[in-house]
Amino acid sequence: MVWLISFITFLSFQFSCNEETSEVEVLDEAPLINIVSPLGFNATVTGQAEINIEIVFSDDIGLSSFSVVSAPLQLASQGDLQGVASYTFKESTTITASAGSFSVVLSAKDTKGQEVTSTLMINKVEDNVIMVNINPTETYQTIRNFGASDAWSTQFVGKNWPSEKKDKIADLLFSNAKDASGNPTGIGLSAWRFNIGAGSAEQGEANNITDEWRRAESFLNQDGSYDWDKQEGQRWFLKKAIEYGVEDLVAFVNSPPVQFTKNGRAFSDNGNSSNLKQDSYKEYAVFLSTVLNELKTQHSINIKDISPVNEPQWEWECCNQEGSPWNNTEIYQLLTVLNEEFIKSGVTAKIDITEAGSMEFLYGAGSNAQRGNQIDYFFSPSSASYVADLPTVGNHISGHSYFTTFNVQNLRNVRSSLSSKLSSINQNTEFWMSEYTLLENNEEIVGNGRDLGMNPALYMARVIHADLVYANAAVWHWWLAVSPYDYKDGLVYIDKNKNNGQYYTSKLLWGLGNYSHFIRPGSKRIAINRSDEVSELNNLNGLMQSAYLVGDEIVVVFVNQKNEPAEVKFDISSGSYEIVEMYQTSSSRDLSLVRTYTKDESVLIGGRSIVTCVLK
Repeated sequence: MVWLISFITFLSFQFSCNEETSEVEVLDEAPLINIVSPLGFNATVTGQAEINIEIVFSDDIGLSSFSVVSAPLQLASQGDLQGVASYTFKESTTITASAGSFSVVLSAKDTKGQEVTSTLMINKVEDNVIMVNINPTETYQTIRNFGASDAWSTQFVGKNWPSEKKDKIADLLFSNAKDASGNPTGIGLSAWRFNIGAGSAEQGEANNITDEWRRAESFLNQDGSYDWDKQEGQRWFLKKAIEYGVEDLVAFVNSPPVQFTKNGRAFSDNGNSSNLKQDSYKEYAVFLSTVLNELKTQHSINIKDISPVNEPQWEWECCNQEGSPWNNTEIYQLLTVLNEEFIKSGVTAKIDITEAGSMEFLYGAGSNAQRGNQIDYFFSPSSASYVADLPTVGNHISGHSYFTTFNVQNLRNVRSSLSSKLSSINQNTEFWMSEYTLLENNEEIVGNGRDLGMNPALYMARVIHADLVYANAAVWHWWLAVSPYDYKDGLVYIDKNKNNGQYYTSKLLWGLGNYSHFIRPGSKRIAINRSDEVSELNNLNGLMQSAYLVGDEIVVVFVNQKNEPAEVKFDISSGSYEIVEMYQTSSSRDLSLVRTYTKDESVLIGGRSIVTCVLK
């Protein structure tokens, strides 16, 4: 059973409370009643419901009497204090009555006859504490990082916006610090994605990409020389990420430079094949090698992974953004050329493939057989296009979570199928979820329309949970870190102004922070289960949980889709902990430290909230 304790005061006096005490501060000369226990103002008591009550009565001129009147509790009824300044009353009792509300009425009178009364309310509810069992010795994937991309707004914010505003945006994204109250100041991203542009910005209106904000500069000039002052705003954010300690830097390319494309533009004419000219594969490889080495040697920006193709399954025709389709045969041709050029030029970045536009293309044909079954095509040792033995190719395959997130059965099944396929080919090859935002339009969510609240955050958190638990993702990256759009695609939102404006935080930002701030690179996902034995599918519509070993600490993330709160208590099969720090993102909290629990207390997971518990 659970006892919810509330303290109600009467008459014209003031009161204040904290987690250890509930105090009544009375007006001049009136007595003071201080309820020290049970366990603080909003405590819960489980098990046998034994209540230990300690009450301190005091007065500046001396007390004459006090009384404790309660029902159905069995407590002492009165005391004769004979003018003492302070008196402490202690009593222990067990409440055995059925569910309901009970009160302990307290009264104190001083020698002048002044009297105050207060009431301690005790509400009994049904016992529904969920035991959460954690086994740190049963481990799954290693978590590499959580990240987001710089497309496209950072080109203006990083270059033109006032320092105090862009510095604050960087702090929100990268800081792993906490303020004086213990609240995180940022979400502590541990990876940052840098878009190497194709040059559509230099072409201007002639490129036909209608939204100027979706065009991108290129380091490559028309005469074949390089201008390393380009992409200034994006490089500002790259350097900020490094200042905050971000080590996992990923470069990605939506389109090869326009100098090398078939139509001289940064999108495809027909979507049938790669827009890279057949005789420009070598030039494209040299371009990427040159950019990566320049960033590393001249700007101290060490790109760890390079993605040369992005969402190759889509047609990428005019006129939304830079992009190019790629068939599997074309990707394989590019990889062999890149491998040779990277070895020759000493590039240390690993090639990240294939950034599939949807997970289903990794293990199935999807809507285009020439661009599907990519795990088999590139990572099966029996494939003629096997690339896992190329020294420059990373030991992972990347895909995006788009269009696989509804309903919850599909959400789970797609990820389980992906994990099974990858494990059957090579258990050591990792899956990286390298891009997601809320593009879907379904019964639960609509991508269009900016929403800074909990609805999109809870939807995103469920996707993160499923990607980590069912797909065993080692990496999880959001799409737009900074968005000017009326869409559910940003962590930090801004006014669509190239030189200045306001920025706005979102629950998407803080909800991602429930994972990224606490689950650091090198953490291990570990086994966790619950006593209520709710099915996996029901969990996805209700309370989800996942656990991670982070150094000497255990981090547990809960996502509660329901309106009702859930009460949990932890049990660890090996090791020990003394306290539980609880951080919550909800309609009223932004990744806030709610309180610190002892190991013997149960933890209340609020309705429609994302909660991180750190067991220390």
